[in-house]
Amino acid sequence: MKALQIVLFTIITLTGCAKKADTAATKMNSDTTQTTPPSATSLTYLALGDSYTVGEAEPTDESFPVQLASSLTNKGLPTSSPTIIATTGWTTSNLIYAIATSDITKKKYDFVTLLIGVNDQFQGVPQSTYQTNFVQLLHTAINFANGDSTRVFVLSIPDYGVTPFAAGRDSIIGPEIDQFNAINKSESIKAGINYLDITAISRQAATDPTLIAPDGLHPSGKMYTLWVQQLSLMVAARLKK
Repeated sequence: MKALQIVLFTIITLTGCAKKADTAATKMNSDTTQTTPPSATSLTYLALGDSYTVGEAEPTDESFPVQLASSLTNKGLPTSSPTIIATTGWTTSNLIYAIATSDITKKKYDFVTLLIGVNDQFQGVPQSTYQTNFVQLLHTAINFANGDSTRVFVLSIPDYGVTPFAAGRDSIIGPEIDQFNAINKSESIKAGINYLDITAISRQAATDPTLIAPDGLHPSGKMYTLWVQQLSLMVAARLKK
């Protein structure tokens, strides 16, 4: 019975139901889409993903897209508040649909980040399906970046197997996450897209609980900061070229 309760809790937490998806997406977009008009020199930024992009269980300001925009601004690259298309529980299919039905399909951005796949792994989506969908999302991201693949930045999927939420299933979750990351890394490199492996950072949470949010599953603001320390250097180097 205890095992059944863990499974049910896991499913409810990671996936959510379809009826809540649209509501969550609407709220998410209204909360995170840029709220201050960009100046004539401000960079525009689109962040695509799932709960890791939203910053689930942490204040919005602690999410990695918001921290990234702030970090770039501090580096002399003024960046507008990010436009975020992401919701907890989204798979690649959900993200594809959300983009297609959004009001940004004809817009262009100075740079784009993409982090997606943990829910494909969790829900048992075939890796071949993930690969097909991920490639489609890469092309979409490049289009948003005005056709410039060097302005797109893919982050690897974190390993939630080391979190308390995983209940000791790290030996199963970790290798599967690696398999999905092998796909997104290979396809990103083929497309000439920047790739940042933050999975190793996520695994530090196995010995440092301060890297985990209060829900026992998602990254804390502290972990997002570690991601941004590397990501901001990568983005800044590309944008200054």
